[in-house]
Amino acid sequence: MTKVVVGMSGGVDSSVTAALLKEQGYEVIGLFMHNWEEDDENGVCTSVADYEDVKRVCNKLGIPYFSVNFSEEYMDRVFKYFVQEYEKGRTPNPDVLCNREIKFGPFLEYALNLGADFIATGHYAKVKRENGCTYLLKAKDTNKDQTYFLNQLSQEQLKKVIFPLGDLVKSDVRKIAEKYGLSTAEKKDSTGICFIGEKRFREFLKNYIPSKKGDIVDLNGKKIGEHDGVMYYTLGQRRGLNIGGKKDGNGKRWFVVDKDVKNNKLIVSQGEASELFSSGLVSYNINWIPYKPESQEFECFAKFRYRQPDQKVKVSIQPDKVIVTFNDRQRAVTPGQYVVFYDETKCLGGGVIEEVF
Repeated sequence: MTKVVVGMSGGVDSSVTAALLKEQGYEVIGLFMHNWEEDDENGVCTSVADYEDVKRVCNKLGIPYFSVNFSEEYMDRVFKYFVQEYEKGRTPNPDVLCNREIKFGPFLEYALNLGADFIATGHYAKVKRENGCTYLLKAKDTNKDQTYFLNQLSQEQLKKVIFPLGDLVKSDVRKIAEKYGLSTAEKKDSTGICFIGEKRFREFLKNYIPSKKGDIVDLNGKKIGEHDGVMYYTLGQRRGLNIGGKKDGNGKRWFVVDKDVKNNKLIVSQGEASELFSSGLVSYNINWIPYKPESQEFECFAKFRYRQPDQKVKVSIQPDKVIVTFNDRQRAVTPGQYVVFYDETKCLGGGVIEEVF
């Protein structure tokens, strides 16, 4: 019998993943990962409650379960990078790195040591195996499709993965959970960065990066306010600037258009100035799925943030970098985030956005 180890998070998606695989005749084992050793604001370790949900679900399904602690690996491979990027004034996406470095890294190795043939997760995505290659495909539920977060997976990682939710929509998943009587059927989806959740972001970041107040300036360099630290802000942000109601302004909202980390200045414009829009970007290291394209120049689609509609782009692969030119100028494309490439149905890979122009 084919053995599958399911990454159980304590949520409805991974619960249904395990239930479907059991129904399909696989030998299923639940594995819960402790990736973060910190209590929430109320002094409660949220992973304890999540693991209790995992236990309830696995006992209901009649499958064995284990827990494994990867918090040391997470700190070394994901969180240190997260802090370093924010110190540079960039906006990283740790969830992408967590998938490559933890969920499909040490987790996969641990599962294989348990004798697993495959691992499975509750991601909304699909894989297709053809001619010795494994392709990553978009999920049926376009609103939940999570291929953006999986863009860094290698062929070695993808060939061992099953995504049972790829052909389901979220409402169907909850109905299946109800059918099986799973305790997570009505559980709220987790939100926010994996290790921060719904915490106040600035308060969390202050624990790791000292805040340094500085000037908020307009496009002419005129001081119009004070910020708490440039790392707390992101391009295109309009809330939390505390500079509204300027008498000499034009009445429009203020937006962050740039961050001068060297001089500790936050640059804003009143109204969505052209400085907020870009016509292209540069990335250095693209993870291509399943392999690097034969053509050095081609057209495809791309996303620059999760749940963004596909945007038409032209890709130019050069010896030391990849240049991506947009068909339509894009708002608030942010260094540190990922550009992810697609054709109509496949995820072609992605890389970190290094520069915009």
